[in-house]
Amino acid sequence: MIATGNRRWGFAVASGILGWVLDAYDFFILVFVMNALAAHFGVSKGRIVATITATLVMRPLGAFLFGYCADRWGRRIPLLCCVLYFSLITALTPLAPSYSVFLVLRALYGIGMGGYWGVGAALVMESCPVSLRGLFSGILQAGYSLGYLLAAVMARTLAPAVGWQWLFWSGLCLAVWIVLLILFSPDTYRRVSTETRPDLLRTIGAHWGNFVLLTGLMTLITCLSHGTQDLYPDFLRVVHGFSLRSAANMAILYNVGAVLGAVVFGRISDWLGRRNSIYLALLICLMAVPAWAFGGSVAWLAAGAFLMQFGVQGAFGVIPAHLNELAPEGARGLFPGLVYQFGVLLGAPCVMVEYALRDSLGYARALAVFELITFALLAAALTVRREQRGRELMRASI
Repeated sequence: MIATGNRRWGFAVASGILGWVLDAYDFFILVFVMNALAAHFGVSKGRIVATITATLVMRPLGAFLFGYCADRWGRRIPLLCCVLYFSLITALTPLAPSYSVFLVLRALYGIGMGGYWGVGAALVMESCPVSLRGLFSGILQAGYSLGYLLAAVMARTLAPAVGWQWLFWSGLCLAVWIVLLILFSPDTYRRVSTETRPDLLRTIGAHWGNFVLLTGLMTLITCLSHGTQDLYPDFLRVVHGFSLRSAANMAILYNVGAVLGAVVFGRISDWLGRRNSIYLALLICLMAVPAWAFGGSVAWLAAGAFLMQFGVQGAFGVIPAHLNELAPEGARGLFPGLVYQFGVLLGAPCVMVEYALRDSLGYARALAVFELITFALLAAALTVRREQRGRELMRASI
């Protein structure tokens, strides 16, 4: 039985998921063209890596702006504005006349990237059937890995044929389809907004303890995800001599694992609970570390990378449902997105920390040590807050 009673709930779910695919695609194309960008702007690769942090740092601002609008005026219009905004910024990026302008554009893109997840996740979680919330949570978060996979495919095929600039323009077609899906989606806003609309910031303040605890959780999840993904193509190229094509092939493989992990563990969380599912995913990550960081052959590296992302995104696949179930009523567009993006803000330096640690520990040990510490801290953080699996989320009626 359809949870919302509206046969158009599938449009809402599809728009939220595909928008996150596009958002991730626009983010990850950068990691495959760092060398080309450094040469184009005449700067070190380290300065290109720094733009990743600039993007992550700006995401909380986007979560606040678009989330606040979503809780006051509905999910659909802010979501529509968000996808148009970050698509336009991405299309302008390869036209940047200097590194400084490029840096500013990637920072501005971060506002759109930060805005989309909170509003999109609220729309998906409020629209889908309650009994399948974990499954759709996993599918939504799998969109992030699917965006990464598509970036790898396009870096392998499109960039060599027509130039790296086209990677930044290629997402515009998908943006058009997402806009159409949003326009056909029902809004889940009306029943949750009436009595709480004037007091959004007060609502956040009243739940500050929950906000702090969940932000800490998301900081560690950010270190888990970005710490295992963002530098891995560069690690393969520097340490193991992979070509761009080979690194992209590996990224395609481990992102298949990531997509599968998010969906599988999202569904498992409907049965085992949110926390237990994340613990199980972390155990798989721990088992993958030796092959992922220290594999001596392509086969071992591939197996380790596949299992690592199966576990990493398996843990992340539970997060949309978990955060929305713990969010206060009337602030579901703002609260989960703000928690998510403040966690990203605090975890943003993880890429630069790992990149710096390689000078003293070596690339492989830097990645492994950083993530082992992250596993331990994340496992401890999960014990602090009880889950509310299956909680009823107020949705719009017909």
